[in-house]
Amino acid sequence: MILQHHYKDFLSDFKIWNQKPHTKEWLIFSENIGKRLSIDETSLSNGELYTILTNKAAKGKKGALVAMVARTKAERVIAIIEKISLKQQNLVTEMTLDMAGNMGLIAKKCFPNAARVIYRFNVQKLATEALREIRIKYRWQAIDQENEAIEKAKKKTRKGSSLKF
Repeated sequence: MILQHHYKDFLSDFKIWNQKPHTKEWLIFSENIGKRLSIDETSLSNGELYTILTNKAAKGKKGALVAMVARTKAERVIAIIEKISLKQQNLVTEMTLDMAGNMGLIAKKCFPNAARVIYRFNVQKLATEALREIRIKYRWQAIDQENEAIEKAKKKTRKGSSLKF
């Protein structure tokens, strides 16, 4: 604990860090921007949502974080990301995002030259749900046909048993 305190207060540049005043609300590392970015929301603690913009080329390692904004409201996130120079925003050619409307709006407004790519997991989930609905529909149709056939067979059996010999 003493070593952490010593590092933070004396060895690091934390006291003179230019993002210190707003660090709880947002962080921007525009030097990490690249051609391919991802944007998503996450909850780090206590249910607080953050919007995170990352450079895919860094593969989650050093230099991956481009921006982190407390909360997910599109207008707020756009205002923060627009602090990145327009020249750098225009370098982005691909944005990977989920299907949330706010993420699509952020990508469209902040990175107009970027193609928007939906996470494959979201596409797989939609396809799986659609397939499940179709299976359920056909299953009920098959059950209805079977019930009709059983009912016809019962009627036929009743008519046959009422004949007198």
